[in-house]
Amino acid sequence: MHVTLLGAAAGGGFPQWNCWCPACRAARTDPARALPRTQSSAAVSADGRRWFLLNASPDIHRQLALLPDSRVHDVRHVPIEGIALTDAELDHTLGIALMREAGALHLYATAAVLGTLERDSRVLPVTRAFAAVDVTILEPGGLPTPLRYRDGSPSGLSIEAVEVAGDPPRFASDGAPGHTVGLWVHDGATGGTCAFVPGCGALDAALLARLATADLVLLDGTFFTDDELQRQGIGQRTATQLGHAPIGGGTGTLAAFGGLPSRHKVYTHINNTNLVLLEDSLERQAVERAGILVGKDGLEFQI
Repeated sequence: MHVTLLGAAAGGGFPQWNCWCPACRAARTDPARALPRTQSSAAVSADGRRWFLLNASPDIHRQLALLPDSRVHDVRHVPIEGIALTDAELDHTLGIALMREAGALHLYATAAVLGTLERDSRVLPVTRAFAAVDVTILEPGGLPTPLRYRDGSPSGLSIEAVEVAGDPPRFASDGAPGHTVGLWVHDGATGGTCAFVPGCGALDAALLARLATADLVLLDGTFFTDDELQRQGIGQRTATQLGHAPIGGGTGTLAAFGGLPSRHKVYTHINNTNLVLLEDSLERQAVERAGILVGKDGLEFQI
């Protein structure tokens, strides 16, 4: 299975357009210290040509340029066979509407996520005005669901939704179970597994056990400290109050994540305020000492 990390930043990207926090300031004034990143998304493929998106960010047009296109001969080409969603947040779903020129899109998501897209953000009704949208409902904790190509043939990949701690989008009118999940993608040919968990409010023993089964783990690295926004004078809510377990501190994920046997461990969905984005920061050094990569756009894996 081929996996490409298309975007590694949290909502707003990095640097964020209206932010001059220490990391964003460094990204603008000394780019060698802080690489720009687009908003969180990944893509998986069984053959390196036909891809399934894991979330569809507002930066999707720019991100698709990271996928190989050397075998394209047609005037129109759609490299995306389907889109699987972890939640209904705007930074994970606005790309659906931006892909309306595909003519037909297939979504894999929980009933709670689909309900929010239908009823609250209206992403699905807007997209259907331009393209056919089919859905496959993922049942959290259910059996793996095959990922199929646009023509209905099997890709050899399957996907599971695993419910994780988190908050529903602030615009959601229903906080039904399944509003925030992680996605486990399995390769039937190699036995490889990728776990994509860009939003996670708590890393408990049960979730750690599931993550340990994956060869590649892309995990929520939104904030480094629980009081990060408060320290920088940006907001009053803590990381955990926003539905994200911090990396550092007594309740942080760093030690447990670093201890997993997974071959590749990567933090993704990194907020612009997180000093781990600085190449020379103490926070970056702590993450790398634990054997974890700080995600960046274009990272590629084969498992």
